[in-house]
Amino acid sequence: MFNWTERPASALANGAVIAPDERLPWLQTGAMGVQHVIAMFGATVLAPILMGFNPNIAILMSGIGTLIFYFVTGGKVPSYLGSSFAFIGVVIAASGYAGKGPNANIAVALGGIVACGVVYIVIGAIVQAVGTGWIERFMPPVVTGAVVAVIGLNLASVPVKNMAAGNFDAWMQAVTFLCVGLVAVFTRGMLQRLLILVGLILATLVYAALTNGLGMGKPVDLSGIANAAWFGLPTFTAPVFTANAMLLIAPVAIILVAENLGHLKAVTAMTGRNLDPYMGRAFIGDGIATVVSGAAGGTGVTTYAENIGVMAATRIYSTAVFVVAAVIALVLGFSPKFGALIQAIPLPVMGGVSIVVFGLIAIAGAKIWVDNKVDFSQNRNLIVAAITLIVGTGDFTLKFGDFALGGIGCATFGAIILYALLGRSKN
Repeated sequence: MFNWTERPASALANGAVIAPDERLPWLQTGAMGVQHVIAMFGATVLAPILMGFNPNIAILMSGIGTLIFYFVTGGKVPSYLGSSFAFIGVVIAASGYAGKGPNANIAVALGGIVACGVVYIVIGAIVQAVGTGWIERFMPPVVTGAVVAVIGLNLASVPVKNMAAGNFDAWMQAVTFLCVGLVAVFTRGMLQRLLILVGLILATLVYAALTNGLGMGKPVDLSGIANAAWFGLPTFTAPVFTANAMLLIAPVAIILVAENLGHLKAVTAMTGRNLDPYMGRAFIGDGIATVVSGAAGGTGVTTYAENIGVMAATRIYSTAVFVVAAVIALVLGFSPKFGALIQAIPLPVMGGVSIVVFGLIAIAGAKIWVDNKVDFSQNRNLIVAAITLIVGTGDFTLKFGDFALGGIGCATFGAIILYALLGRSKN
């Protein structure tokens, strides 16, 4: 399972694609792992904060979940598991969270998360037993491409609206994605492959010069790093199982299936390797990781779209990178000081990086259409893609009692249902 074929570092200079069963020398692999941790860190920490969960446990569980996913899929599927935003609305509804500080009813929400993971495992077992044909019929390339694109587009408002408090912050976001763009276009080799990490460092230095040096904005605060302990055990919480919470949260499993399916389709398109045989195992791995996370006090997890963006930009799909990233997350989960270091990154800089990564996710969806030669002269494909993109990007929401199906969920199910219904036409 750990028998990766090593490619020389010189492969980067030649623009080579690093396949899932290959790896670069460990120094370069480690650097790529750091980049993936940074790419997922913002969302993986933001989701638990919005639900009143402990961010350190969320990071720890993301590392453990990624390792579980790696072993269940036999090391064949490059993916990182992080906090799923699909749980936010239902967790808040189930726990009555007021939106500030620790969630007093976190245990009830955890019971629902565990139940969701169990449902997810059952779905994965069915797929593993009967195959993916039935999923393929409902989710052809026009649907999966739209769903992947929507994942990026739906998140666009997060950095644009919530990660820039004023005009200076907005300009710093622009400086950040310009730094990433310059690294992507004008560098070569490993430096180019680390475009997200290098761009973030450059933008942070610019931000520090303008704020700490010239007083133009909120300065970089390193006091949290100095005061944080090197090692500390997070506080774990056991789940409490109630029927209402489980019925409210468990259906999120369907959204996780759609997210995971979109991830596998995107990686298949990027690598040229058919990952369909591992789809059931991917669902099972993600489900087990969600159960383990919920049982310890963490959030539900999912395959992370942010890391699709990094893979699309770097063309490095080695699963070794994700093992390294998982180990780094484990260290971060047990190290308040390392967490404080990442949290010291200025919010506008993280926002600028998020704009790049979310944009790359959207383009990965378009790439599925291009690679599969989706014919948009057919009205069926045109209508499905058009409605899916707007519903998902606009965060169109439908409520069923206390359960709210948000933009990504509505777009996913809407695309599937529309494609099926429009297929009945003889025109």
